[in-house]
Amino acid sequence: MGLTLVTAMRSVTGPHRSSNQDSVGASEEYVFVTDGVGGHAGGDVASWTVTHRLMSLLAPTGSRDLSTEELQGVLAQANAEIGQRARREPALTGMSTTFTGLFCTHDAARVAHIGDSRAYLVRDGEGRRVTRDDSLVQMLVDQGAIGADEAYGHPRRNVILRSLAGSLEDGDNITMLEVATTPGDRWLLASDGLTDYVPEAEVLALLAEAAGPEEAADALVAAAEAADAGDNITVAVSDVVDGPTPDVGTERSYRYLGAAADPGQPGVGDLGGGAAQA
Repeated sequence: MGLTLVTAMRSVTGPHRSSNQDSVGASEEYVFVTDGVGGHAGGDVASWTVTHRLMSLLAPTGSRDLSTEELQGVLAQANAEIGQRARREPALTGMSTTFTGLFCTHDAARVAHIGDSRAYLVRDGEGRRVTRDDSLVQMLVDQGAIGADEAYGHPRRNVILRSLAGSLEDGDNITMLEVATTPGDRWLLASDGLTDYVPEAEVLALLAEAAGPEEAADALVAAAEAADAGDNITVAVSDVVDGPTPDVGTERSYRYLGAAADPGQPGVGDLGGGAAQA
């Protein structure tokens, strides 16, 4: 069967926001986080649109046997749904979302990334960030205008340079990484409601020290809340296992949370081979 994921997901509005613009989706083969871009119309709509469309596209076959090019094509179709929705409803013009996803193959993983949500990997107790932010602050660091130590807490840290906004060129801006992964690895995908407020060293320590994904997810959300996070907080912690996951077996299962789970927001498409659960 190949590599599979045991995933714990959390998505909370946080103490300073009136709505949740984040979404997170997962099956035993993949997990991803989307974050509606703040300050733009319909960030929550962009977030849940990509979530539902992507999951409906992957439902018939899963993601494990897709080539990199095929996976990029599926992501492009999910992105196109944003543009179609905005054309139908002009008030949503300008909506967009970040996307960071982990997709298992039979013996490795692909990471797809655009925006400033992040992916981290912990192996044998040692952790590292896998993705690079598509943000103004990261660009300033790369140019030497500010030091890496100045990036955390920078007043312009919420300005992103790339996102999924429904345009054809968005697909070309998605970073696709092939990453070696093995049973025993632990992955974290998170929106900036965690990483803008909890130092990276603390994030990695909490991720590595937790007994399992559920404990890690709870600890990370608690740390962001203790730091008085000013944004929605979304985390997905996935342990890599070999073969069927204990709670899923060989049947596909689909879950989503956050904006995507709002019962007032209809899904896009039919998830088909599995029942989506909030």
